Amino acid sequence: MALSMQPYKGARDFYPEDKRIQKYMFAKMREVCESFGYEEYDAPILEPTDLFLAKGNQEIIDEQTYTFLDRGNRSVTIRTEMTPTVSRMVAARRQELAYPARWYSIPNVWRYERMQRGRLREFWQLNVDLFGIEGVEADHELIVVADRIMKAYGAKPDMYTVRINSRKLTAWLFREYYGLSETQEQLFVRLIDRMHKMEQETFLAQADAILTPTQRDAGLLDRLMELLKARKLNDLPPEAQAQAFVLELKQLSDLLDASHVTNVQFDISLMRGFDYYTDIVFEVFDENPENNRSMFGGGRYDGLVGMFGVEPVPTVGFGMGDVTLQNFLEAHGLLPEFPPEADAYVVLLGDSLYEQAQKTLDSWRQEGLRLAVDMTGRKIDKQIKTAVKKAYTYVIFIGESELADNRYKLKNLTTGEEETHSPERIVALLMDRRVMHGSRQSSVGAEELDDDL
Repeated sequence: MALSMQPYKGARDFYPEDKRIQKYMFAKMREVCESFGYEEYDAPILEPTDLFLAKGNQEIIDEQTYTFLDRGNRSVTIRTEMTPTVSRMVAARRQELAYPARWYSIPNVWRYERMQRGRLREFWQLNVDLFGIEGVEADHELIVVADRIMKAYGAKPDMYTVRINSRKLTAWLFREYYGLSETQEQLFVRLIDRMHKMEQETFLAQADAILTPTQRDAGLLDRLMELLKARKLNDLPPEAQAQAFVLELKQLSDLLDASHVTNVQFDISLMRGFDYYTDIVFEVFDENPENNRSMFGGGRYDGLVGMFGVEPVPTVGFGMGDVTLQNFLEAHGLLPEFPPEADAYVVLLGDSLYEQAQKTLDSWRQEGLRLAVDMTGRKIDKQIKTAVKKAYTYVIFIGESELADNRYKLKNLTTGEEETHSPERIVALLMDRRVMHGSRQSSVGAEELDDDL
């Protein structure tokens, strides 16, 4: 029986053309994060299962994680996200770190769940976290970082929306304003978090089941449904608008407007499923009708570091998955073309020229050129076909006469033009082309940023 050539279900093979896209996306992430002073970190892919149990439950561990016993009979889990891990790392050096601490990472993570568009079992996720700032300024900076990353890919404000809410606000509304119990509040948070993925009749039936007969008779369900229509802070009950957490949301909106993040929308139905969020939360939504969904998000989680027995650290963070991001870039036509890594393909015009060409090739590489050499000894036309198939623009021909004259033919496979140059001129031409191509890729989104500034 032949072995399967398919990757593990829910995971992907990354062929060179796929890896180029990933490297491009990651490079933009790193560029923007580091421009705000964030430092990259990493950690083991395995964590003790207790780390995830502390913020979840056994059912989630059993159904949504890759958990197993190692050879020491210890229960370990392949990380499903980075937030518990980074909280552990900060707690381990709670007294040593200089605050505010700005960290980011791009790890791969695993979740055993039902696959669908934008959701696989293995994926990569940018994590950006700011530790040590209690005020809304931290929430503002994280959202600006997320917005700048989107614009770095060339995204325009009408392509996506930043939706914001406050868990403190929803907790106050459920408990104080509507008189729900703590259990009812938790059930509504989880239900509302899934409301856009179910039929309205199903949502209403499940919401009604949470209420007591007295609450139903008082028309509480209708009042809750009316609340969920709020899209502006002014749509909230007057009593809520006077609360400090609503004033913080208004301050956040003003700060974002001053930072040219103009596509911000208040959304009372935004809950973020994780229980560890303590205050402001946000999500970035794709506005493409064919992919109208939440792409990524985050919020404030002030309590996780304190779970490790140290003084809590105020924290805001977000995670951006590579699958939904790539779907967004493809849907909006924002992915540029990616050439091969080498600057040119070298065709040897003879069977025994490989050794003779080494001095020239080494000299070019010392000057910074990246060269792929065809040493197969095949006919010239077959070597050129390989260069075309690999999407090279330039081919350098090296034969005995070229080595003797120290002048080499450089052919543009796109235009068909062929010229003979000195080694120095070939270096200059190919290096200039690399710089020009790199500038074009780096300028994606630059016009939008310039307009903002």
